[in-house]
Amino acid sequence: MRLLSIVALVAVIAAACGSPNQSGAPTSGPQGHTPGVLRSPGPDPLTLDPALVTDAGSHLYVSNIFDGLVTMVPSDQDVEFTLPDGTKTTVKGLAIAPDLAVAIPDPVVNPDGTVTYLFELRQDVFFHLGRQVTAKDVKYSFERATAPETLSTAAELYLSDIVGVKDKMRGRTRTVDGVKVIDDFTVSITIAGPTVDFLWKLTYPTAMVVDREQIESNPRTWTRLPNGTGPFKLETYQQGRQLVLTGNQNYHLGAPKLSRIEFNLSGGSTLTAYENGETDVSGVGIADVERVHDPSDPLSRELVEAPALSTSYIGFNMSQPPFDDILVRQAMTRAIDIDTIARVVLKDAISPAHSIVPPGMIGYTPVQSSLTYDADKARELLAKSKYANKMPPIVLTISGQGATAGPVIEAMIEMWRKELSLTVKIEQVESTSFFDNLKRGKYQMFSLGWVADYPDPGDFLDLKFHSSHSVANNETRYSNPEVDALLDQARVENDPQKRAELYQQAETIILNEAPWLPFLHGKTLEVVKPYVKGYVPSLLGEPFYRFIEVI
Repeated sequence: MRLLSIVALVAVIAAACGSPNQSGAPTSGPQGHTPGVLRSPGPDPLTLDPALVTDAGSHLYVSNIFDGLVTMVPSDQDVEFTLPDGTKTTVKGLAIAPDLAVAIPDPVVNPDGTVTYLFELRQDVFFHLGRQVTAKDVKYSFERATAPETLSTAAELYLSDIVGVKDKMRGRTRTVDGVKVIDDFTVSITIAGPTVDFLWKLTYPTAMVVDREQIESNPRTWTRLPNGTGPFKLETYQQGRQLVLTGNQNYHLGAPKLSRIEFNLSGGSTLTAYENGETDVSGVGIADVERVHDPSDPLSRELVEAPALSTSYIGFNMSQPPFDDILVRQAMTRAIDIDTIARVVLKDAISPAHSIVPPGMIGYTPVQSSLTYDADKARELLAKSKYANKMPPIVLTISGQGATAGPVIEAMIEMWRKELSLTVKIEQVESTSFFDNLKRGKYQMFSLGWVADYPDPGDFLDLKFHSSHSVANNETRYSNPEVDALLDQARVENDPQKRAELYQQAETIILNEAPWLPFLHGKTLEVVKPYVKGYVPSLLGEPFYRFIEVI
């Protein structure tokens, strides 16, 4: 559930993913680096509570401070897939690995059709302040995340497969029946049926273990210095200035190679800071794309490019006029020539999107929208809509403050004006308020990016468009019983080919009904200093910090 502001996505094309170049001299400027210390730009988190994570910035830090029963790691096998322009690329795949658990258990199908996983916990896991983790901590963490008073929208998305979670979230029970403590170091989790992506969901922060003693002794301010079990500890967080993580030398999966990560949250030109030797990694903005691709520029020898599983989109709130009319949504989609925007405005730095599910999703080929650019068809659709001669004011809300909407949004607004004679006003809202109001369905139209939480099409289609998630995650208030049925089938279909076909059928319907106007698929475009080793590109937009080394 990693939402990303489109302003941030386009201003910094890469979101901290890459690998060091092993050849060539460092760029000009003083080095100033310290072995074992990584200096990186970073966003302010909306929260450091695992149960409440819904954005990419919070995920970045929480996933390094806390652990769950299982985790995600780079796969031993590379994955090759085809980009929208037909070129092929190879990146590291992803795999599920045990974390707090000794091993990943085999599922046991019960006579009533439920499925149980019996997790044996490692006995060498300790919170950062020294207390040993037990099965009771696991059960507490699941029950806290699903408690109505916690107000977690992520819990329903990632934990509702577990028997009793929905009852707990709706206040009908006080415990989650599907999570049972067997003994001090064994916990069983029972889910309602054979959900294919359940273990992937357990890698999300909502399923991570928190310290009950800390939370109950300091319920309001415990996140200022959260006591996790992860590879890094939070040393300090100064909003808008700096967040520092230090390496956990007693980490149960092996001490990280970095002793310290210093995230600069103050903004400004990260590429300038990179060239001045003040930071070790930097995203590349649109203005510098041609420069970093120029072989004569020293930056080109430190450039990292890789696709990422993310999609940027315009969301139409189908519960508000004029977007309750499918013809208006289709017209505004067909009025956008995203291929031209990608080529002219973004200089081919990012792939244009004609699908919801990004390319590179393992075992799945995204479908292509039939609502391609056609100005004449767009005008025809709008003329047939019930708002043809009485269009209400249209407001596009974006996250951020003090910045412009960005060249992509500005180009789209101009196309709506030129092709449909529509005036679209931009409203910019501070990030915390933006995401809060988004969940409440307050915005008529909004721009966002969705970064995959795990490499499965269900993370896009099920979590964003199933009608049962209309409060938790379905911000467009999209609802179609046929799509719900297809997604329900896909969720439990073990045959990969049949499962992909079900998702493709659902995506085809969704694209035609246009709750989203997808326009860009994500891409890593960063520069990384040569003395940074193990900075491996990830399909999910974050590096695996515990494998990185600064020499």
